[in-house]
Amino acid sequence: MVTNRRRIRLFLDSNVLTGGLVSTWELDKATLSLCAAQVCKLVLAEVVRDEVEENLLLHAERLSSLDGDELISDYRRLIKLTKPELVPYPDKDLVHSSRSLIRHEADVPVLLSAMAGKPDWLLTHNTKHFTKAVAQRTSLRIATPAEFFRTLSTLFL
Repeated sequence: MVTNRRRIRLFLDSNVLTGGLVSTWELDKATLSLCAAQVCKLVLAEVVRDEVEENLLLHAERLSSLDGDELISDYRRLIKLTKPELVPYPDKDLVHSSRSLIRHEADVPVLLSAMAGKPDWLLTHNTKHFTKAVAQRTSLRIATPAEFFRTLSTLFL
């Protein structure tokens, strides 16, 4: 019997996406595995994608040529497997007028992209800026990957 359930839509901040690609094993990588296996849907903001690509290139420069090439290849393979739902850059005027939503100015485009993408979860390690107050103001469910997996585990009990 086939059921037609909607997949959980995950908006990943750049620190989770980058961490999942460069770490040997952490919950960031497990999150990417859920998206690659099409268990969850990756909602990818262009602003996050550009930051991740910049971070990966910087990280790859510190690796051997072979390892650096493998990292970039892994990223490209991840994008193919996840078939992400892309969220375009927010309008500059909207970014400027929404500055009060979050403490760190550089996070405004990320937050606005998440709001536009309407994910089930926004996963980040940046709990200093993506606070409970920000979650309340934006009606986003913001959590770390560990908090997400703890909640997810309750579905299987």
